[in-house]
Amino acid sequence: MLPAEPKIFHGRESELADILNHFRESSPRIAILGAGGMGKTSLAQTVLHHKEIIIKYQGNRLFVPCVRNIRPEWRRAGGLGRTTTHLGIKPGKDLTRAVLRFLSEDSPTLLVLDNLETVWEPAESRKEVEEFLSLLTDIVSLALMITMRGAERPFKVQWTRPFLPPLKPLARDAARKMFIDIAEDRHTMVEIDEVLDLTDNMPLSISLLAHAVDVEGTTAILSRWQMEHTSVISEGYDLRSNLELSISLSLASPRITATPHSQELLSLLSILPDGLSDVELKQSNFAIQGILDCKRALLRTALAYTDDHKRLKALVPI
Repeated sequence: MLPAEPKIFHGRESELADILNHFRESSPRIAILGAGGMGKTSLAQTVLHHKEIIIKYQGNRLFVPCVRNIRPEWRRAGGLGRTTTHLGIKPGKDLTRAVLRFLSEDSPTLLVLDNLETVWEPAESRKEVEEFLSLLTDIVSLALMITMRGAERPFKVQWTRPFLPPLKPLARDAARKMFIDIAEDRHTMVEIDEVLDLTDNMPLSISLLAHAVDVEGTTAILSRWQMEHTSVISEGYDLRSNLELSISLSLASPRITATPHSQELLSLLSILPDGLSDVELKQSNFAIQGILDCKRALLRTALAYTDDHKRLKALVPI
């Protein structure tokens, strides 16, 4: 059963058009990347329900969430097992062969693997996952689309070019539209922009704060933020309703834990709204070991980004 089509969707029209162009030519292999809370899953779900995709793939659209519960103590590797469950394949000795046989039967087919980083990131399962993806892409009639936290694609797959860049925060106009769709337009534009300044136009933050404003009003939420910060919108139980949980999942990434001082660099970026240039990173003598490796880790996980002036920054909610 497919997830529902997002009812509020703004600011990703360009990315949606790029993805649909790939589907018009062949059976593409597409990676939707970006920070947690940037709207990767919403974009994938919008693609799934687009009329062109429905016509091309008819009943052969498959959506596999690679993780349901994202608290660290609940997470386990096993993307292949999750895939067989969603395809209705009974457990057996050779799950890979069973999945490949199933996906080869119907033509054409679209398979979406959501939050693939959950099973790809652990070192003990990464090779198996990449081998599995490589075998999937040998099926000519199979289109593959994945969503992953971060800014890097798994190896052993010839991803369709041009690559889709990691998702960035929404433009302010799209962010306002999203906010108003949730909290209505009874607030002044000044109030709306004050709230949006706290989100850095990150879709998850906009959604959660707009729902909070709809209940409590802008004045109350802005006042609470001064004391509670992201705790204001972190009462949910999963990564789509709890901002701190979503960010914590990225912080727990093996790509971050392998470079433990990267969190020190992220803390530094969090008090520097203008970010840091490469020259400043190298010459400022910060007491952070392997600072360039730390920068690379933050970029790989999309916990930090480089702006148009090549300065390393962290998003406001992070």
